[in-house]
Amino acid sequence: MAITMNSPFPGMDPYLEPHWQDVHTTIIGDARRFLNRHLPPGLVARIEERVAVEADDDYTRRIAPDVRVFSPSTADPDEGVAGIVIDAPYKLVVDLDPVLERFVRIIDQGGTLVTVVEFLSPANKCPPGLSAYRKKRGELLAAGVHVVEIDLVRAGDWRAVMRPEQCPPAALSTYRAIVRTSGVKPGGYLFPIGLREALPEVPLPLRPGEAPVRLPLQPLLDSAYEDGRYDRTIDYARPLDPPLAAEDEAWADGVLRGAGLR
Repeated sequence: MAITMNSPFPGMDPYLEPHWQDVHTTIIGDARRFLNRHLPPGLVARIEERVAVEADDDYTRRIAPDVRVFSPSTADPDEGVAGIVIDAPYKLVVDLDPVLERFVRIIDQGGTLVTVVEFLSPANKCPPGLSAYRKKRGELLAAGVHVVEIDLVRAGDWRAVMRPEQCPPAALSTYRAIVRTSGVKPGGYLFPIGLREALPEVPLPLRPGEAPVRLPLQPLLDSAYEDGRYDRTIDYARPLDPPLAAEDEAWADGVLRGAGLR
């Protein structure tokens, strides 16, 4: 029986970022399972879906390709390759299915929404999805819902997602989590996540008077890596896109060489 190896990185594996749709789906399911075992009585976690508003960059456009079949076949001469039109009963057209984004909702037994947990995707951080995401987040906070954002993908404009708050220079990091509380004492709390450290436990605010439940990110990521058998498919000899900062790239190269992957 083949033995699945762990990621060579102590925390977030940047080579998982191109596979974020699959990793994201696994983490969301495992997060719901964890929360439903640790939430106080009267609260439950549920997975919800929405259609992503895709950005125009290559990173999001290469997600979820599909082939659609249309009948009858119709094409103008200038639509064919080099002016060639084939008389056929069906025409195959490459299209993109809508990308579904999943997130976790924590609700009480009456169905009142308490907290939303988002694992951000590139579509949340690039126009036009960025504005749609920020608008929805504002509506949730105005309605008294806490919003927790976990950002483990470098693609996109994380600073724009953070606005109107700004990141202190001392808190700059490769990844991050932001806890936005609503209610009597609203606020935003930043958890910087460096490439060279294990992922933290992120506190999820609940109802007034209840202690936050802490979501352990590292076990969730480790499980996604193992379940996806990424040790068998990732080529760690290839350069990353986008590339790491120069110092992080040198460090990552040493980690991968030490693991015998380069």
